[in-house]
Amino acid sequence: MTGESPIAVRCLSAGCIGLLLAGAPLARGGGTAPPAGMDEAMARSWRARWERNILADSRNRYCDREMGEELGWLVSPFVNGFHYGYLATGEAGWIDRLIDWSDAVIKRAVKEPDGYLGWPKAAGASTAAVPDFTTDNQLGEAMLLRPMVLMAGEVLKTPALKARYGGKAEQYVKLSEQVFAKWDKRGAWREVNIDDPRRGPTALSPGPPGGVWVVPPFGMDAKTGRWTAGYDRRATDGFTLPANKQNLIACWLIAMHDVTGKPVYRERAEKWWRVMRSRMRLRGDGKFFVWNYWDPAGPWDRRPDGSLKHWVGVHPNGGYYGIDVEGIVTAFEHGLVFTKEDIARLIATNRDFMWNRQVAGAKFQRIDGGQPDERWARTPGVLWSALAPYDATLRKVFEANHDPGGWGGLSATPRWLARFAARTGQRR
Repeated sequence: MTGESPIAVRCLSAGCIGLLLAGAPLARGGGTAPPAGMDEAMARSWRARWERNILADSRNRYCDREMGEELGWLVSPFVNGFHYGYLATGEAGWIDRLIDWSDAVIKRAVKEPDGYLGWPKAAGASTAAVPDFTTDNQLGEAMLLRPMVLMAGEVLKTPALKARYGGKAEQYVKLSEQVFAKWDKRGAWREVNIDDPRRGPTALSPGPPGGVWVVPPFGMDAKTGRWTAGYDRRATDGFTLPANKQNLIACWLIAMHDVTGKPVYRERAEKWWRVMRSRMRLRGDGKFFVWNYWDPAGPWDRRPDGSLKHWVGVHPNGGYYGIDVEGIVTAFEHGLVFTKEDIARLIATNRDFMWNRQVAGAKFQRIDGGQPDERWARTPGVLWSALAPYDATLRKVFEANHDPGGWGGLSATPRWLARFAARTGQRR
């Protein structure tokens, strides 16, 4: 497979993405409101199991050594967990832990040839579609920075927290803005023309412009300390990131907009989500959605002989689709691109087509109904847990199958508990 980090594949196969991304539970445009709080005894049990696990597992100190994309897959689950841990409990100790891990990463940053900070590693692009440069990884940085920015937003709007942590919060927002500027100036953003299928066959012109992020075609030369030759092609060459990575980056950008109010972050996220929606196809007499893991977005996605740099089709690891839906729900909750009808079709796809109708021991087939791949035999499809707040059945499946003390529970458990605390006006 081209384009997947081995760590990412391992983490997704272990089911570590549940409820990683979506923002506050908002009802939009008359859509279904999130359900009331969960069972009290379950909430207490989940919190205790989660807390034991994250405190024990955080001794691994991934924050002291990981670089590149692994900042996302191995460090961000803990930083997310600390952020949501604070929201679920109101205990400042979780903010202290977030700062500890965040600062451990920041102090290991490298100043690169263009003056920006990064966390480069060999083969840092994590895709076979470009050479194995020593380079930063935009996805890893986006995944790490998102909970740092969200926690900063919480601090800056809360006087008591601002008095204690305001300096750190401002530092994290500034760093995140610098990282955005870094990737922008390195030519990683490309605007593309799209045609949204919802506009119908009579449309005479393309819809509003979309945009994608690409892996730059250059890295750092360890011998000279300068960029490799591909730097000169940074505006025209590269490789479009697959949908799941685009969605993770968009969720970072929407968090940046939420905290800073600067339109550019929302605009970039919206342009990606326009592309995402344009690639989603209807099946099952219009009841269900299906989409590819990756699609080409421009001439940079072709080799000199005209062939594509990556295969096109449904990925056999269903975890990637769970990430996509997290991004879609985040867009919906922010009033961008996706409608309540889109959410209803996604619910139908996951619940009425993919699910085996068993609450205990629930299993899900591939989004296209295809045969499982032996490499991901246990996860050809997964519960799209971002939809659980919008459908009673999917919520029941989530609460029956979620492991609050597992790897996936590092961030998913406190996020669910934070949602419950917000609904009941209590923190536990």
